[in-house]
Amino acid sequence: MSNGVLKKFLSPKLRELKEKGLYNEIDVLDGANGPEIFINGRKLINLSSNNYLGLATREDVKQAEIEASKKYGAGAGAVRTINGTMVIHKELEETIAKFKHTEAAIAFQSGFNCNMAAVSAIMDKQDAILSDELNHASIIDGCRLSGAKIIRCKHQDMNDLRLKAKEAIESGLYNKIMYISDGVFSMDGDVAKIKEIVEVAKEFGLITYIDDAHGSGVMGEGAGTVKEFGCSADIDIQVGTLSKAVGAVGGYVAGSKELIDWLKVRGRPFLFSTSLTPGAAAAAKKSIEIISTEKDLVKKLWENSRYLKQELKKIGYDTGVSVTPITPVIIGDENKTQLFSKRLIEEGVYAKSITYPTVPLGTGRVRNMPQASHTKEMLDEVVRIYEKVGKELKVI
Repeated sequence: MSNGVLKKFLSPKLRELKEKGLYNEIDVLDGANGPEIFINGRKLINLSSNNYLGLATREDVKQAEIEASKKYGAGAGAVRTINGTMVIHKELEETIAKFKHTEAAIAFQSGFNCNMAAVSAIMDKQDAILSDELNHASIIDGCRLSGAKIIRCKHQDMNDLRLKAKEAIESGLYNKIMYISDGVFSMDGDVAKIKEIVEVAKEFGLITYIDDAHGSGVMGEGAGTVKEFGCSADIDIQVGTLSKAVGAVGGYVAGSKELIDWLKVRGRPFLFSTSLTPGAAAAAKKSIEIISTEKDLVKKLWENSRYLKQELKKIGYDTGVSVTPITPVIIGDENKTQLFSKRLIEEGVYAKSITYPTVPLGTGRVRNMPQASHTKEMLDEVVRIYEKVGKELKVI
């Protein structure tokens, strides 16, 4: 029998989260995660998926996964450095490097793993990392794991970055200094100032690291935020996921051949975790090929995004500073945000609430993620429901 110490810790903590509106209920889908989903037999318009381009449910992508699974097996059977590297992994990495306009690339099991691997493989306790204060949790954890001094920079504030870089260099305490940032910030939908980051990095000799999880397949005609600003040759390390716009699962780091060679011998998830499944690798490769050739897909995503944002603003919603398809509707109070999301779902729109600790206290929101596969009729129905629920709860 357990001595009850764990229960004593967990029960009041869970109760407290529920009372404050911070406990997230997990919904289970009956089928695929497309523009519409089914939960408990109910059809809902889906605005909570990262499947930006609809590739997760596209037939030729699914077929690529099936064929690779038949050829290579359901799993790779080993870590990459023993005998878990298959031809499909090599082909995927070559496709990513071409897509990101870099010399080479390496695939990991998730985007989260990329940040855990890459930061700690390059930075150590003799170094410093300048990190945007709104960076993703995986970046924060990767920085902590490295043991480097973490210096938080004000969000998107280039003057603050200059000041912190100057102070770090003049202190003489660090062997090397890195600046790390998301390319597209996942909660607000704003975009990193890539050109200004490059300027500051050149001025102070910083290593540059951009995590483009929400930019790959979305910005730069699909090639990402760094490409959007023409800086592919200037950013040292580009990281991304294969689970959002690419529609599969996994992550990648792209950069110089030397960087990738180093990560192959020092990236801990690469060394100590079984390879990406062959099916996922093949699906990701196929998706990237589609993004690279079918330019109308990305255009359609942006058309839907602009339309939804415009219509929500028209009826009085605050969508924050977003300039990307990520469309937050900021409510504020955590309990009201949870209720707002619940009412949307009851009316037929699946848009989940996001509250602390994912966003700061008092900035609760419902985050909308339009897809290229949404029809105008679906988006019009979304706006109608938003207007009804907003008036009912006195949000607009």
